[in-house]
Amino acid sequence: MPFSFTLENTSGGARAGTITTDHGNIRTPVFMPVGTQATVKSVLPSALRDDIGAQIILGNAYHLFLRPGVALLEKAGGLHRFMGWDAPILTDSGGYQVFSLADLRKVTADGVAFRSHIDGALHTFTPEAMVETEARIGADIIMSFDYCTRLPCERAEAERAVELTTSWARRGRAVFGERFNRNGYEQVLFGIVQGSNFADLRSRSRDEILALDFPGYAIGGLSVGESKEETWGLTELVAGGLPADRPRYLMGVGTPLDIVEGVSRGVDMYDCVLPTRNARNGTVFTRDGRMVLRNARYADDFRPIDEECGCVACRDFTRAYLRHLFMAGEILGPVLATHHSLYFYCDTMREMRGAIERDAFESWRQSFVDRYTAGPADESADQSTA
Repeated sequence: MPFSFTLENTSGGARAGTITTDHGNIRTPVFMPVGTQATVKSVLPSALRDDIGAQIILGNAYHLFLRPGVALLEKAGGLHRFMGWDAPILTDSGGYQVFSLADLRKVTADGVAFRSHIDGALHTFTPEAMVETEARIGADIIMSFDYCTRLPCERAEAERAVELTTSWARRGRAVFGERFNRNGYEQVLFGIVQGSNFADLRSRSRDEILALDFPGYAIGGLSVGESKEETWGLTELVAGGLPADRPRYLMGVGTPLDIVEGVSRGVDMYDCVLPTRNARNGTVFTRDGRMVLRNARYADDFRPIDEECGCVACRDFTRAYLRHLFMAGEILGPVLATHHSLYFYCDTMREMRGAIERDAFESWRQSFVDRYTAGPADESADQSTA
């Protein structure tokens, strides 16, 4: 089946649809667990698919290029076979990582020269090389190489980011086109909109990327330190000008509340390391807000993490047991916490889709936000480990 997006329902600005790929369909809105280095940390692929209900995961071309390397991934039969995941995969181009992790980087019109954060080796990423790298890795959805700015960002740098992102998107698209079959299945290239927190540059970037007619579009460079008002104003500005028949992806976002806000503004796809990173450190997400499992209040609390959750961590274990595992340094603690938080994220997406299908998204949104923000607020509570 050729890649496509079918818009099936709307409720206000929120959208429910289906993305069709050769590795399966994706019901939107969707959260993509982050599998940066060919694994979603501490979760088996079978658990991701069968219990958590993940439909698509994200891999990162920067990290996979450095380790284990593209040649090894090709020898293994591609990223799907290498990591035992037979559903869709999206790869970030590595643009964000180059600008946030790499030392001694040098940006030119041709691309970016940088030193690896692993061993200091010198590498060069060009838009052509990154499209070829992602194609060889074997992702279903490939992101164009882009220039991601930090905050604070001077207007001159934001303008340069827009110019280079458009130029690099055009050059990357020229390698194989926006759709191609290099590995026995269809792979597609998405364009990315940049422009920092300048509304006119965001509009300009969106229009320039739209002119290249990609199968899908991403909004990059947000949630990097700007105010929430700026995040949602710019998201609405960009998303409102994107075609209704193409999927929209807000990169690197975010908290549960962030994702709900993004869905309300018509965005379909999300990824973030928060649920997995926080879980490995003992903090999980629930319908009542964040829960810090190391908190002393849970030492003899024999309720599940979330009494309304259907994940294995909540079905079979208690807060007291989870706290014990973290206090004892047992690896099962991060495993169960990660499982729960990813289930919560994916289940929240399923709930949102159901609300959109019923044309009741706004009432669902208000109920979710009210409960989440009125929860136990463990982030400000006593976090004693005694």
